[in-house]
Amino acid sequence: MSFVSLPQTVRGIHRLRQIAVVLTRHGFGHFVERVNLRRFVPMAGLLFPKAAAEIEVDPMASIGQRLVRVCEELGPTFVKLGQLASTRPDLVPAPIVKALTRLQDRVEPFDADTARRIIEADLGASIEHLYTSFDEQPIASGSIAQVHCAVTRQGREVVVKVKRPGIDAMIALDMHVLRWLAHGAETYIPELRVYHPRVIVEEFAQTIHRELDFVYEGSATQRFCEAFQDTPAIIIPRVEWELTASNVLTMHRLVGLRMTQVLARMPANVDRRRLAQNLAECFLRQFFEMNLFHADPHPGNLLVFEPDRLGLIDFGMVGQVSDELSGQLVVALVATIQREMDVVIDVLADLAALGPETDRTALRRDLRELLEKYYGQPLKRLDLRTIFYELIELMRRYDVALPRDFVMLGKSLVAVAGVALQLDPNLNLLELIRPRIKRMIHERLSPNRIVRGLTMSTWHILSVLRELPRQIRDWTRRANRGQIQINIRHQNLDYLASEIDRSSNRLALSIFSAATIIGSSMLVQVAPERTVLGVSLQYFGMVGFMVSFFLGLGLIVAILRSGKLS
Repeated sequence: MSFVSLPQTVRGIHRLRQIAVVLTRHGFGHFVERVNLRRFVPMAGLLFPKAAAEIEVDPMASIGQRLVRVCEELGPTFVKLGQLASTRPDLVPAPIVKALTRLQDRVEPFDADTARRIIEADLGASIEHLYTSFDEQPIASGSIAQVHCAVTRQGREVVVKVKRPGIDAMIALDMHVLRWLAHGAETYIPELRVYHPRVIVEEFAQTIHRELDFVYEGSATQRFCEAFQDTPAIIIPRVEWELTASNVLTMHRLVGLRMTQVLARMPANVDRRRLAQNLAECFLRQFFEMNLFHADPHPGNLLVFEPDRLGLIDFGMVGQVSDELSGQLVVALVATIQREMDVVIDVLADLAALGPETDRTALRRDLRELLEKYYGQPLKRLDLRTIFYELIELMRRYDVALPRDFVMLGKSLVAVAGVALQLDPNLNLLELIRPRIKRMIHERLSPNRIVRGLTMSTWHILSVLRELPRQIRDWTRRANRGQIQINIRHQNLDYLASEIDRSSNRLALSIFSAATIIGSSMLVQVAPERTVLGVSLQYFGMVGFMVSFFLGLGLIVAILRSGKLS
């Protein structure tokens, strides 16, 4: 992995140095060493790379706690990356996920004048022209944006989300560095490949790209609003599109009880059973009908309007269920209910989730044991969150990398089920899910759908057959011209080349230092009257000794830094 691929700017090199220093200070000096970042760490950090490491009973918990501190110290991009990693328990060990979920995305707000300038530049008009009133004190502040209350010219109360200045450039630079680090982690540290660092970083790149453009969040909010506009029990804020752009998002303000308050106090004027029913119906409709779901339904994003209406806010994180994924999900659910683990394994294979080292027989056995453990128990006795994480840990242990939206759907379902069962412990979620599964199976087995699928398959086959003669002719011509190439992918040869290069450099430095010492010894023994340009040759010998001393000292420090004395 070449350093040339990194941004060769003062800001880029400074940022990489900052990352290397922070990682070393928090006990990740071994990682810094193995991805060849030692040259960016000051001498104190190099000589004592493990000074910040903590000794914990659970090593994974210690790693998670130190990763949290690393993310918080390195700023918004790494906080967001940590939060994303916490949504992938199928890739990241549970103790680390648990630590990363505590990452707080709260920072000091920027001043109101800056917020005004961003709004006016993005919307092309003055604040006074856009709003009749604008509260300069933000009600929330995060690493990406902060939120202000305002009133539109039509008298509607709204919230205005304003992007933090300079955040795009900062995240763009960090993303370049993160891709480089992820590639280095998989190339030079094979034991990290099971955590798929490049997969996590690429998912993060897509997520942060959408989050930086508020039009995406506005569009998702609008889709939910239109989907539930005929459902009085569900309230979604409406987007003010004329007051929305890439850096500014304006939505109607919802004022209700936070679900956290309702769960803590259980007010008498809230119909808990109806509210639980509405909550479950709302999200089951998202999972099985809309194919788009709120991926962060923690109680803070749920509002309650007495007696039983539900409000949803913050659609910055949504998941999508494709038609194919939806079908696989139904098959997996039915197979699980029927205790057909072979079918579940086949579904995982169809999703390309099974790794090359996955032991299907052992996975099938452990899935069956996990199902037997909880089979037949009443739903209200089950801790769905614990079961979900046991299942995900099982998948991670067998190198099963589930699609991100599949995992997000599971987490969302578990979170919603947990809140609904707190509101009404007697709620039977299986009875609510069963008719939807039957409906989806019926739709997928309907004659019209089968005919449509056969028609598309026939079209694809005919397209391949139509293009095949031309492709064979092109391949033949390229072969005759000697243009056929075979690409061989090597792994870890870059690391071997780097080690050989470093060793040869040290050897050359040692030879040069030894030669300088020998030459200097000869010079200091000549007669004092022998000079060059009026300077005694003995003086050059002393200078040579000093040069040799510093070269030798530098070589010793480099060897100590590498930790490879034996």
